[in-house]
Amino acid sequence: MAHPALMSVAASVAFAFGLVHLTTPSRADEPTLLRVNAFPQAKSLPLHAGIAKGIFERSGFKIELHLTDNSRNQREGLAAGKFDVVHSAVDNALAMVEVAKQDVVIVLGGDSGMNEFFVQSEVKSFADMRGRILVVDAPDTAYALQAKKILAVHGLKAGTDYTVKPVGAGVYRFKAMVESKENAAAILNLPFTVQAEQLGMKSLGRTTDLLGPYQAGGVFVMRGWAQAHEAVLERYVAAYIEALRWVRAPANRAESIALLVEKLQISTKEAERTYEVLVDPGFGFIPDAKFDLEGFRNALALRAEIEGGQPAAPERYIDLGYYERALARVGR
Repeated sequence: MAHPALMSVAASVAFAFGLVHLTTPSRADEPTLLRVNAFPQAKSLPLHAGIAKGIFERSGFKIELHLTDNSRNQREGLAAGKFDVVHSAVDNALAMVEVAKQDVVIVLGGDSGMNEFFVQSEVKSFADMRGRILVVDAPDTAYALQAKKILAVHGLKAGTDYTVKPVGAGVYRFKAMVESKENAAAILNLPFTVQAEQLGMKSLGRTTDLLGPYQAGGVFVMRGWAQAHEAVLERYVAAYIEALRWVRAPANRAESIALLVEKLQISTKEAERTYEVLVDPGFGFIPDAKFDLEGFRNALALRAEIEGGQPAAPERYIDLGYYERALARVGR
């Protein structure tokens, strides 16, 4: 019989390729169809809650939720017009601007990543990663850069002292570590950190403790789309803030945990622990998805250090006017 964790992984992988449709009742005004792309992970809980509880529907949206298998496909899909809105590490927006030369704008924050550097039980320290394999989403994306920086601090250089192996989103990184101990380490987030602990893997630390403040999860769109759909974008951001508030409200704990069990195909115990971390005021969701400018400057500096070049001014990549107007809609 397959190991329960692998069965959970398989279910998560299957879910990663799923498509969630919201069926809305008849209304006087036709709802706005919005194609939203995110990762099949715990941090997508506000999206699932917003759909399940009718928050997006009441704001006049029909959300078509696409769950991606990796950030490269996500970025390419946004650039090709397959998606309208992307929830992801904002470092992916930086890559779209600087590498792919796409005119992308970040409009909303979310979290610091809730990431931890996980290793197999036999790896005793960062220095012990010498000669081993680090699994990542894609080599040039946010959490791969975090891992490279952490290992560089401990005297290890990618490609020389250890091997970087791209495997995709968090579910695939966890799956790779479960299936082979040769895959020695990865940056993991929820719920995979919880599951990794149960299998005897260990965390060498939270990335925010190791690297300082970091603006990770956020929302970005093509700038031209944002300018052409200003009111729609503001309305969406406002609805997302409402969904996030619903998730963080203690009264909705049980329903939130039930959604995690359903959407991620994890146990109730795993979902309970995952929810605790999601709402941890010092590590989980940032209230109202406020953008962390200090953390973003650190993200810019990290990308410049690892990928080369000088960090640009934050204003090159962000427009928080949509967020401020959305916040005015829902009340501070």
